[in-house]
Amino acid sequence: MPYQWSPDSKDGAVWHLRLWPHRSLTPQGFSIFIVVTFTMFLVPLLGVLGTPVLWALLPFGMGTLALTWVLIRRNSADAALHEDLTLSPDTITLTRHDPRGPDRHWQANPYWVRAKLHEEGGPVENYVTLEGGGRTVEIGAFLSPDERAALYLDLTRRLAQIGPPSQ
Repeated sequence: MPYQWSPDSKDGAVWHLRLWPHRSLTPQGFSIFIVVTFTMFLVPLLGVLGTPVLWALLPFGMGTLALTWVLIRRNSADAALHEDLTLSPDTITLTRHDPRGPDRHWQANPYWVRAKLHEEGGPVENYVTLEGGGRTVEIGAFLSPDERAALYLDLTRRLAQIGPPSQ
């Protein structure tokens, strides 16, 4: 599951949730992919080794390989997106760390916050929002529908454990 709850305090009163998009290509997988692609490109070139045709095809092949490298690296940078939610008896804070923009923050009193699951009608299936502090914010929009449904259940359970606000 691409999210994880962890206690931020010894007594378990403060919880931290970290959400991240699914990453199907590991750094080791990227290296293997580039080596295999380069090898597959070189095999047909063995037949034209030592001819002027090699020099005509080589720039296009290397350009394709370089473009593939750049685009996969760009996708990996986009995967740096993640969200952090901190839940304590007094405050709930959600921070979205965007790779190409400033961080976005939301904060409210957890006693008044409600999680909502929009099974239909949202931008994605099983859209999860948090309402409180005069705003509605999305959480985990990059997760799969099943993961968002599980996240909704986790959030609802944790929010229900929060007592009334301290004076």
